[in-house]
Amino acid sequence: MKLTPNFYHDRVCLNVLAGSKDNARDIYDAAQGHVLVGVLSKNYADVPSAVADMKEYAVLIENALSIGLGAGDPRQSLMVSQISQQVQPQHVNQVFTGVGTSRALLGQSDSIVNGLISPTGKVGWVKINTGPLSATFTDAVVPVETAIALLKDMGGSSVKYFPMGGLKTRDEYAAVARACAEHDFWLEPTGGIDLENFEPLMEIALEAGVSKIIPHIYSSIIDSNSGNTRPDDVRTLLASVKKLIG
Repeated sequence: MKLTPNFYHDRVCLNVLAGSKDNARDIYDAAQGHVLVGVLSKNYADVPSAVADMKEYAVLIENALSIGLGAGDPRQSLMVSQISQQVQPQHVNQVFTGVGTSRALLGQSDSIVNGLISPTGKVGWVKINTGPLSATFTDAVVPVETAIALLKDMGGSSVKYFPMGGLKTRDEYAAVARACAEHDFWLEPTGGIDLENFEPLMEIALEAGVSKIIPHIYSSIIDSNSGNTRPDDVRTLLASVKKLIG
């Protein structure tokens, strides 16, 4: 089973949501394999049903599966870890406090486990109380470098920076990108990314020198009628990546 994603030029791997198994396969083909296909734990009643269905997804896309929380919902943290233990996907989305549990239950260091940190309105500082209990308390705000070190301590692979609001948090996002580059950590920009702002956001991370970037592009490329991600939009995103990296 392949546990590592297929990064384009070893730098960028897209992350988009699948509305169905057929859609997952279409997305994977459209991205020429340079994609992680998101399936949300929130869509399932329990762990066994999620495991059974997600294993079917994994077979169709060479295990390029990204197990999602569902809009960063901290209440899904444990379920995501429990599903990941059995499915062994290439990518796991986690709240900050769920990273250690996911890594331990995976039992290996190859799958990517991100940790959710959020903008604060203050450049260089991030919010880390994104867990099921901590999210209900006063914000825990720390320097982004400290957040990265904590994520490394817990076995995390990358920062999931959410919600960005597209370019609304440009300066904060640039600081996070610089910190990821300086401390050799991967970056997953998430929230409000669309076909228009994708390239400027990617340029910031690439110019900062981030080693690996996994941009999440969700609602802006999903067909509202079918609930499926549009393969043509995935092709457009891949073309942008190729243009930026060369």
